[in-house]
Amino acid sequence: LAARAARAGRHVLLDKPVATTVPAAREVAGAVEAAGVASVVFCTLRFAEPTARWIDAQARAGGWFLGEAHWLGSLYGPGSASPYAASPWRRTKGGLWDVGPHVLSVLLPVLGDVTGLTAVRGPGDLHHLVLRHASGASSTATLTLGAPPEAAEASLTLHGTRGRAELPGWNGAVDAFGAAVDALVTSARTGVPHACDARFGLRLTEILAEAENTAPAP
Repeated sequence: LAARAARAGRHVLLDKPVATTVPAAREVAGAVEAAGVASVVFCTLRFAEPTARWIDAQARAGGWFLGEAHWLGSLYGPGSASPYAASPWRRTKGGLWDVGPHVLSVLLPVLGDVTGLTAVRGPGDLHHLVLRHASGASSTATLTLGAPPEAAEASLTLHGTRGRAELPGWNGAVDAFGAAVDALVTSARTGVPHACDARFGLRLTEILAEAENTAPAP
């Protein structure tokens, strides 16, 4: 649908992940580029306040050598009644593909692109990622949708010459979605691609697909 819309000359606002296969994500990014339309991928933390401001500040500050992320969702944990649990692709792909894009959308603009990756599986859909970044820093990410509600958390901490910096909390996705729409309108009017565009969405899919292939089910 996204590729068809782009080919028809429509600007596209996309959810994450853009696709769960590299060829499909490449088709979207290629269609957007060929048509010259604007695109924004709605990675919540890149548009929510104050997380968006925090990400920009840490990217400007630099000096980070380590990032540590835990996104332990309880979507499929014991006793969960979340309406999102009925999502077929989430049940099939799990936390790697659902919350992995959120974590990567913070780590990449701060620490640089991923240049090396190791991944292992834990129980259920639990994935542990170890990443090397273009800046020379490394990071770890633990991702799942099956944590017990009592253990659920979403946190990301950076360590560097400035000490520690912890990702602040954010209030839902409604305001962030509005900011993403504004970003798409601005990109469409100016012709300047947004940093979180379809090309960035393709890169997220490439990294997550590599992690999925590196860490097959036990």
